[in-house]
Parts: sequence; structure tokens; C-alpha cells
Amino acid sequence: MTYGHGDDTYRYPGITMNFSSNIFPNPHLEELEDHLRRSIHLIRNYPEPAPEHLERLLAQDYGVDKEQVMATSGATDAIYIIAQTFRDVHAFCVNHPTFSEYADACRSFGMQEQPDAPLCWVCNPNNPTGETYNGTFINQLADNHKFLIIDQSYEDYTLQPLMTPQEAVRHGNIIQIRSLTKRYAIPGLRLGFIIAPAPLIRRLKAGQRPWAVNALALEAGQWLLAHHHRIIDDIPAYLNEAQRLRDALNTIPGISVRHTHTNFMLATIQPDTAARLKDHLARNHGILIRDASNFTTLTHHHFRLAAQSPQHNDLLINAIKEFQANR
Repeated sequence: MTYGHGDDTYRYPGITMNFSSNIFPNPHLEELEDHLRRSIHLIRNYPEPAPEHLERLLAQDYGVDKEQVMATSGATDAIYIIAQTFRDVHAFCVNHPTFSEYADACRSFGMQEQPDAPLCWVCNPNNPTGETYNGTFINQLADNHKFLIIDQSYEDYTLQPLMTPQEAVRHGNIIQIRSLTKRYAIPGLRLGFIIAPAPLIRRLKAGQRPWAVNALALEAGQWLLAHHHRIIDDIPAYLNEAQRLRDALNTIPGISVRHTHTNFMLATIQPDTAARLKDHLARNHGILIRDASNFTTLTHHHFRLAAQSPQHNDLLINAIKEFQANR
């Protein structure tokens, strides 16, 4: 496991604006919270040994067979289950920079990273860059590798076309990771799932421990799916605000922000470091950003942030302007 992911508010008392997490900042979860309060008695008993009820609802929602779905305790749990299942492949490859847990999980099971390995991981939309890969590129990866794992955890945060569950299942060698954590902005509950052809799902489930998903997470997932809950009422408006934030940051001397297809974006600061900027914003403005220097291939000048409300975005812009002007 790589320490230093975003959302490390526990290190900085007084954070009021959290730009470090890629998850939608203002979800309407009051009804879910009320439902979970009424369901707190569920903690007195074990959950289902295998989360079959949730898997049936996921299959219906995503238009695949139940045998093609596997619920997990968050997307990261799915990553480690996949790495454990395919540890006999011995080698893996990823497109850097990207989420560090793919490489960490594979190495924890003795696998080595090398180009053109049988097992390939791709994050789409990609964390931390915010870019998306088109169907031609994804199909080429699937054709060139024995197994392709596509992490589509951030699929609800882009308008770009991505591979559907039906396309993935038909391909035969593709495993898709999806995240209810991101879709519904419930990171504390840890809830993800895998979609893949039934033979691959059977292999993955052979390595899943009993009671893998806790009772409250299962109840939340089932309630959200049954009620067709939405947390982002207007995704185009939210992404437009993200582009406004990016454009404004790019006008600040020494700040450069890459193009993004999502709500989050990768930036660099010169001549100072991302760590110093992060510490200054946290301690002086109650603003938290993500120091991205621990992503493979990135430097101590890189940081990542996700759009918040227009008011909070303006406060961030002004705080970074002040930091750069006084360096």
C-alpha cells in the first residue's frame, strides 16, 4: 500500500475545503443517512457470506447476468483480489502515471512490472491526469494482452464515451472495476464491484473471503440502487465549473494545469514544491490539495485537485495567487 493518498484531513485540523479527494463534494445523502440510522440494528448480525442480493441488483442496473458481477469492499479490494487471482501470471504492466495500488497489489503477490506483460491495468478516466482513453486504444490493449483490467471508478465524472459492461463481457478477457463509492460519494462505506465474463468471475470469487462486504455497506448499496439515487444533478455544469477552475489556475504565473475530461486535474507548481503549497494552503486557508509527487513518473512539483463549489474554487484560486506572489 502506498501512503499519501488524498483526503488526509486527519493530518490537518481545521480543513474546511477539501480539494484533495476526487469525489463529488456536495452529495445529497440525507435520505440514505436516515435509512442507515433506521438500519443500525444490522450490525448485530453477520452480513451475507457472499453479497448475492447486491450482485443481483447490480446485474439488473448494469444490464448483465448475475454470474458476471462480483461485489467487493471498495474498488481497492477488487484490485487486490484480481492481483491475488492472477499472481501466477508473474508480470504486469500499467500506464504511468496512474493509481498506485495496481502496482502495489501486484508486487504484494510477487509479480514484476515489465512492458507488454500478460496482465495489463488501465484507469479510465485516469487518476491523476483526468484524461480518458478512446475505444480504439482500449481494444488494442485488450488484443495485445492476455488479460486487461479497466478501472472505471470515475466513469460517473465524465461525459466521454467509455466501454460498456456488455462490451467488456463480450470481449472475453476484460475485467472492469467499478465503484459505488465514487458513484454515490460514500467513501467511508467501501463499496465496489467487478464486471467480467462468468468464467473470470468464478476465478475471482474463489479467492474472496467470506463476509467480504459489511452489513451497512450492503444495505446502503441496495437502498441506493433500488431508489435510483443520483448525487450529481447536473454533471455538465459541474464539469464546466471544473474547466473554469483549470483555466483560472493556468493564468497564475508558475502554475500549469493539464487538460482533463473529469472533475479532477493534475497541475505543477514552479519554482516551489507541491508539498510546500499543500502545507501552506492547509495551515493558512483551511484548504487541502493532493501532493501528487508519490505517483510514479511525477515529481515533487505535481499536485492534484478536484473542483468544488464556485465559491470554494475562487478561494483556492486566490490563495494560490497569494502563495505564488509571496514566494
